Amino acid sequence: MKIAVFGTGGVGGYFGGRLAEAGAEVHLIARGSHLELLRAKGLRVRSVRGDFDISLPATDDPAEVGPCDYVLFTVKSFDTGDAAAQLHPLVGPDTAVVTFQNGVSNVDIIAGAVGSEHVMGGVAYIFSAIAEPGVIADTGGPGRLIFGELHGNRSVRAERFLDKCIQAGIDAELSENIRSALWFKYTFICALAGLTASARLPIGEIRSTAESRQMFRRIVEEVCSVAAAEGIELPSETVDRHVSFAETLEPNGFSSLHFDMTHGKPMELEALHGTVVRLARRHGVPVPMTEAVYALLRPWAVRNRTPG
Repeated sequence: MKIAVFGTGGVGGYFGGRLAEAGAEVHLIARGSHLELLRAKGLRVRSVRGDFDISLPATDDPAEVGPCDYVLFTVKSFDTGDAAAQLHPLVGPDTAVVTFQNGVSNVDIIAGAVGSEHVMGGVAYIFSAIAEPGVIADTGGPGRLIFGELHGNRSVRAERFLDKCIQAGIDAELSENIRSALWFKYTFICALAGLTASARLPIGEIRSTAESRQMFRRIVEEVCSVAAAEGIELPSETVDRHVSFAETLEPNGFSSLHFDMTHGKPMELEALHGTVVRLARRHGVPVPMTEAVYALLRPWAVRNRTPG
């Protein structure tokens, strides 16, 4: 099994490394100092599930890798369009580009670049990031992957990837309604990311404060309402499940949105809260809590995308 990890950040680095440990031929695509260290010292993962180091081929040129069975597409959402345009050297007749990104519109952008028959949707549940060039830090979360074909069937390639994930010790699930799974996570991540970033405090302090805990719930409710307006069916217990799940998270946990904001990096605000606000306005759905978060974080997003 030949796999390319397009965007060797927290998600791609961790899961790509685990798949390589299970015998997959994994190629890392990265850039800058991170790429330099991956080449010099290999992929180093520091994980609550067990540390490991592994030497893997790494490049910034997809043409050096060639066609793959699977491409784990894990770039930040704001880079989706540019990165998708570089996918063609990696895509053969039955290649699956599996997107594990935040947001709900990435699958359509990638499909526009390589064709929907090559795209599988995916959801990753993990708290991981680049701790320093060449080093991935996995600090918690379920460490779980959910993925599936856009049309919902259990294809041979999807089953094969599931088997390899299980072999690698990854908690994985094959979904027959991946768009619903994408929105299910989206409703949660908008609340978690929005509040940890805007409050600049970890989830433990947010859930222990009545007002912020209620705001967390209201954001989930708002995104669920937008999902319904978009024709997405979510489980009736979605809100309660997310509030309960937030109680199980490590109390000192933040979000990648908070990390990017506080480290001067471009933020995925538009793919998260910006999309909710725009869709809500299109459908006439009130989302005051999400609008408040978006307004608070928008100046940071503008600052962090401006050079210097």
